[in-house]
Amino acid sequence: MPPKLHPFKPLLFSDTKILILGSFPSQKSFEGGFYYAHPRNQFWKILSAITAYPIHNRDQKIWLLKEAKIGLWDMISSCVQENSLDSSIYDEEVNDIASLVQSYPSIETIACSGKKSYGLFKMHFDYLGFEPIYLPSPSAAYAAMKIEQKIAIYKEKLGL
Repeated sequence: MPPKLHPFKPLLFSDTKILILGSFPSQKSFEGGFYYAHPRNQFWKILSAITAYPIHNRDQKIWLLKEAKIGLWDMISSCVQENSLDSSIYDEEVNDIASLVQSYPSIETIACSGKKSYGLFKMHFDYLGFEPIYLPSPSAAYAAMKIEQKIAIYKEKLGL
């Protein structure tokens, strides 16, 4: 199985304060052409609940990120992935988070949405001096936690 290349550029703004790092896009995100595009993924619902901004289309999602000073990218630049679960990822290469952070000095906080991204950040970029915030995975496959609990954790840890 050949490796997949990450299809999206980082989504940041000149005043981004919080960088949220996922692991790698799902197949539905590849098809939808945007971050967290799987219809059952709870990411956008969580951010909308915290900020009270609408998320009915891509423009509204981008507006939410800009207004909340949140940027998005993923830890993995390429990998072999058998399905959309993080546990199926192997032979991964990481994105150059260090250069990204250097290019956006307004970033104060790095948060990782899920164990895979958190572990990869700690392994490869601990030296940057950020203490990454662990956020529970917004994937509907992570059913050990209800969305209301995820909303409360994201709100508290992101300070929104």
